[in-house]
Amino acid sequence: MARRSFSSASSGPSLWVWLGVALVVILLDQLTKTLILGDFRYGESRTVTSFFNVVRVHNTGAAFSFLAGASGWQRWFFVGLGAVASAVIVWMLKKHPGQKLFCFAIAMILGGAVGNVIDRLIHGYVVDFIQLHYAGSAFPSFNVADSAITLGAICLVLDELLRVRKT
Repeated sequence: MARRSFSSASSGPSLWVWLGVALVVILLDQLTKTLILGDFRYGESRTVTSFFNVVRVHNTGAAFSFLAGASGWQRWFFVGLGAVASAVIVWMLKKHPGQKLFCFAIAMILGGAVGNVIDRLIHGYVVDFIQLHYAGSAFPSFNVADSAITLGAICLVLDELLRVRKT
């Protein structure tokens, strides 16, 4: 019986490895959001440290609550945008399986995007719960999916800097 390998010497990890990375992000994101929904009332906040709170907030907009005040069309716009972005990312993962940092970056972005799309489909908003603050000012609340997207974006920039440096 032939054994199927998840990676080869020439191409690196297969599409399934990168989709597995995205799935881990989705599962962690949804697990943490489920815990917050079960243990916190809307708006409830608990202090963890002098600069970090856990708070339950709902974001109907995009990053930093962009378009949160719109009349509701943004829910389906962001669901559609997430679906299109996910399809493009899967295509890019298939096309460039050997570019490990690049694939890690977009797998993180994929997992985060799908995690937030799931929220929009189920709740009509994204559940955010991580709040950082200092000296009376608070950074907009975010979640595991947002963190994965941010890490993915940082890795994309790093990947590009390393690629340019090689040429």
